[in-house]
Amino acid sequence: MNGTIELTLPKSVDVSDFELKMIIAAKLYELGKLSSGQAAEVAGLSKRAFIELLGKYNVSVFGYEASELEEDLKNL
Repeated sequence: MNGTIELTLPKSVDVSDFELKMIIAAKLYELGKLSSGQAAEVAGLSKRAFIELLGKYNVSVFGYEASELEEDLKNL
């Protein structure tokens, strides 16, 4: 996984380099394009640290929608 992206954002977008990496990594993980380990590498974090931060970006580690989880729990 090698590659460089050059991105120019408007000055009004107040986001740090780390946060931008985390947003990209979290979204690619959510879409199933990266494993948690690969996404952690993109974000520059350990796998554990990446997983712990996913909630801040509204991404579930489990790939379940809340409604799906509730339905599964009802069927137990």
